[in-house]
Amino acid sequence: MIEVKGLSRYYGDFLALDNVSIKIPPGEVVGLLGPNGAGKTTCLRILTGFLFPSSGEVLIDGVDVFSNPLESKKKIGYLPEQPPLYPELLTFDYLQFVGRLRGVEESSLKAEIERVAGLTEISDYLFSPIRTLSLGYRKRVGIAQALMGTPPFLIFDEPISGLDPRQIVEMRGLLRKIGKDHTVLISSHILTEVRHTCDRVFILHRGKLVREIAGPDLDKIEDLFLQYTST
Repeated sequence: MIEVKGLSRYYGDFLALDNVSIKIPPGEVVGLLGPNGAGKTTCLRILTGFLFPSSGEVLIDGVDVFSNPLESKKKIGYLPEQPPLYPELLTFDYLQFVGRLRGVEESSLKAEIERVAGLTEISDYLFSPIRTLSLGYRKRVGIAQALMGTPPFLIFDEPISGLDPRQIVEMRGLLRKIGKDHTVLISSHILTEVRHTCDRVFILHRGKLVREIAGPDLDKIEDLFLQYTST
């Protein structure tokens, strides 16, 4: 379970996150939705331990992200909006590099790369330079690196940003497939994709958690989003 308790973050005098509390149980695909500047990326960077909060705490399966960062990071696979890919590397070499950083045993590293490549459907591109891949396949490589080492929790920041309609449909199916075996948190500002992909959605507006949406209410997400972010 991911537990976020009373999370706040200031940048100088500006309050980017204001007392946000969220619980995400195992096995859910959860969306974090909000307009630009709502605090989504700040929230994700705190959850993944890349940014300290001004107050509050984050627990990953009971492990505090800030007092025990090494242990908590083993439990999280993270895809930032701009994944840190190395364009001159072959896809295989990049995933090998990530696997070693994650502590994957050398004896099982090749099999782990083949596993995540099969899951993300990039097996045909393992020996292609990353710079030659389309944006959609670079996104898949970013997801594959997040899966290395089988972390139970996956956090994706704008995974469909910049994709064309066909790539969006393919990415939607991939995210749902991954969600069968992982707990997934997806940050996005695209309402329709969140509705199609997520089991539950939290709306952030001006740093505050203003609404949780689940079940039949997901079909009304556009109206609810406008209602809670119009001021």
